[in-house]
Amino acid sequence: MLDKKDYSKLTLEELLLEEKKVKQNEILSAGFIGFCVGVMIFGLVKNGFGFLYIVIPLVLISAFYKNSQVQKQKLKEIQSEIHNKNTP
Repeated sequence: MLDKKDYSKLTLEELLLEEKKVKQNEILSAGFIGFCVGVMIFGLVKNGFGFLYIVIPLVLISAFYKNSQVQKQKLKEIQSEIHNKNTP
């Protein structure tokens, strides 16, 4: 989980694969956040305010958002290393 890789030791192909994985994780996180927002809206429309429809999705949204921020930082590191490998 706390996987801290040294991107400077990876080859260009490995960096491109890591970049692809991180982008897929970002898309997945955005999808889960959208799903949780949909659950909240559905719960509000159908049943009003409730623990199941409000609090649990909010906790999940905050967790997914925090993960997406970590993924964005990883993506910046990977892209800067790709740039360094491409420029002689």
